[in-house]
Amino acid sequence: MRKFLFAPLALALLLVPAHPPRATEAPKSADQAQSAKASKQDELPIPPERSVVTSHSVQVDGRSINYKATAGTLLIKDDLGKPTVSMFYVAYTVDSGHAATRPVTFLYNGGPGSSSMWLHMGSVGPVRVANEGDQPIPPPPYRTVPNQYSLLDKSDLVFIDAPGTGYSQLVGAAKGKQFYGVDQDAAAFARFITRYVDRNGRWNSPKFLFGESYGTTRSAVLVRLLQEQGMEFNGVVLMSSILDFSVWAQTGVDHAYVVDLPTEAAIAWYHDKVPDKPADLAGFLARVRRFASGDYTLALARGDALAPTEADRIASQLSRYTGLSTTYIKEANLRIDPSRFRKELLRDQRRTVGRLDGRFEGIDADAAGETPDGDAASDAATGAYLAAFNQYAESTLKFSTDHPYLPNNYRVINRGWDWKHKSGRGRGFTQAPYVGGDLAGAMRRNPHLKVFSANGYYDLATPFYATEFDLGHLGLDPAIGKNIEFGFYRSGHMIYFDVDALKQLKADLARFYDEAAPHA
Repeated sequence: MRKFLFAPLALALLLVPAHPPRATEAPKSADQAQSAKASKQDELPIPPERSVVTSHSVQVDGRSINYKATAGTLLIKDDLGKPTVSMFYVAYTVDSGHAATRPVTFLYNGGPGSSSMWLHMGSVGPVRVANEGDQPIPPPPYRTVPNQYSLLDKSDLVFIDAPGTGYSQLVGAAKGKQFYGVDQDAAAFARFITRYVDRNGRWNSPKFLFGESYGTTRSAVLVRLLQEQGMEFNGVVLMSSILDFSVWAQTGVDHAYVVDLPTEAAIAWYHDKVPDKPADLAGFLARVRRFASGDYTLALARGDALAPTEADRIASQLSRYTGLSTTYIKEANLRIDPSRFRKELLRDQRRTVGRLDGRFEGIDADAAGETPDGDAASDAATGAYLAAFNQYAESTLKFSTDHPYLPNNYRVINRGWDWKHKSGRGRGFTQAPYVGGDLAGAMRRNPHLKVFSANGYYDLATPFYATEFDLGHLGLDPAIGKNIEFGFYRSGHMIYFDVDALKQLKADLARFYDEAAPHA
């Protein structure tokens, strides 16, 4: 409605002839004129769109693939046609002779406030940072290597930086509040994708969204929004998902302890803290899931009415799964906070474990605190990824600018994020967003839409059992629900940190793409 409300008014103002003020009109005061001048001066520069195209090749599954890399910007405009943001992207396209019908995938990270650097330099693009599995990447010089597990054999890839991150900049009179929010962010990405598709003749291409972390939240809203606007999608890849923030954002919600438990058990298993450690991780976690959704859920639901003997039994079982002492667990009222778990698990070794990937170990100033000083997993790779991208952008993509690449902009974007969301369930705005309803609505609207959920066992930021729960409670008809597939990997939030996990992920994605776009 807003588009049609303001456009006629703007047209009417343009048609008013210029003339001196009438006797009944008050001339502008000096203060008003000065204010208007200052407002104009406050506007940000509007750079021209640009793109740089280079040619490359990569070996994928033993086959040489020639591709073009386009690093560039597109100006996104508001309903009045005014530029508001210059969005940076890198597109990898293969000249197959059928460009108009070749699949295209749009990829992005989350935060909110993160650029696409992580997915771009680590996952399914044609190059990747040489990771060291569960160990910190050594200091410079860093290595980038051809990515034999790229998705380029299945789809063209377009990596997008969110407004205010990477090389994407606000322009003109735009303000952060226009983009820094659940619905505002999705609207900006919808405009970018529509513009890219239109400009590159990709309307008939099979289309996929690929988001990581908060990028999965974005994908759920975005696929519904774009399909409502007439652009249908073949598939959505959700990597390390968060679809329901009500548990994550609130305290005193017992469900959070339930869905965290299998991940905590996986991390304890990895660090040899599980008594009589079983050899089969998947089988072990299946037992933990059953306990979490059964006895543990019922025990927490009893609250203060839980009998002491039953509390002892639950604490004993939790200890066998997590490696924490029964005394510690009972003192914590059977509720294992993830941050406290990260500090407690290896306390006897004066080590902590990572949040994004519990395999990584950190060293705090002391071993007596309640929570870790930082995240060992994030510290292990951020510098390498940023350095590698900057070097790659300039030397390989031939793209350079006069301002630095922002791998994240959490201080501005995350802290000022508008978490209100117009729920896909039609229940008005929610402060702690739930976007499962958006994804479910998109799947009902398009019963051919397929969803692949990729999960790392050691990810405490977006625990895999929480994702299983959310995707298992979308209220979908079985005929549609079967379109959801899962992949589980011995890695963390950034599944691709582990090369064996990346190899397995690529195989799973290749099968998923063949199912979602069988005629491509």
